[in-house]
Amino acid sequence: MDPVRAMTYNVRVDTPEDGEDGWPYRRDAVAGTIRYHDPDVLGLQELLAGQLVDVRDRLADYRFVGRSRGASEGVGEYVPVGYDAARFELVEAETFWLSETPTVAGSVGWDAVHPRICTQARLRERASGEQFVVYCTHLDHEGRTARERGAELVRTRVAATDAPAIVLGDFNCEVDDPAHDALTQSLRDARAAATHDHGPNTTRNDYRSLHDDWTIDHVLLSDAWSVDARAACSDQYANGRYPSDHLPVVVDLR
Repeated sequence: MDPVRAMTYNVRVDTPEDGEDGWPYRRDAVAGTIRYHDPDVLGLQELLAGQLVDVRDRLADYRFVGRSRGASEGVGEYVPVGYDAARFELVEAETFWLSETPTVAGSVGWDAVHPRICTQARLRERASGEQFVVYCTHLDHEGRTARERGAELVRTRVAATDAPAIVLGDFNCEVDDPAHDALTQSLRDARAAATHDHGPNTTRNDYRSLHDDWTIDHVLLSDAWSVDARAACSDQYANGRYPSDHLPVVVDLR
């Protein structure tokens, strides 16, 4: 298989409280950032249904899979997996809930504040026929038990697959947190494995300035992958603003 560039990006939910930093003012910059860095596969977090439509309209070369986290489709946030449709074809996809009942739509796990989900997509490279599986998730921002148990559930799903795996997401925790540790029992953090690491030591900002030493967006990998480079991408647009309150993380894999 040719090298693969993967990206994880929390694009910030569409909420009126963001005012002039609201989604309608940022959506072109978010899409432009993704287009410029040109990932082969990407995992996005915090999109509402309308945001997902906006991203699809602006990134016509990608296909996106995954359903929303609510009990009914279209309710609540999505964590979709996107892929270059010219290079890859979808073999199968699934959304499961990070809860004691992973197949129950809308279920809230442990001490989580919201339903949390993981999107799983098995892709086949058209040229080689080789397959790999991408997981995209967004762990809970308040429930420590939910983060750790949710991470363990994702790890269990990864362990059950027979193909190389990439885990993309906003974990709402840094390295050495129990949730991160739960995943890295059997997966490698791309930052630690990378031959070259680039960009700031954070993935968070307030649209105007970076929050130092706050890396909560991660890319994890099964042993089948080697990592040429990893970067937290601090692209800005009009008036020195960041397109989201998170930075995208990009890794180059082979």
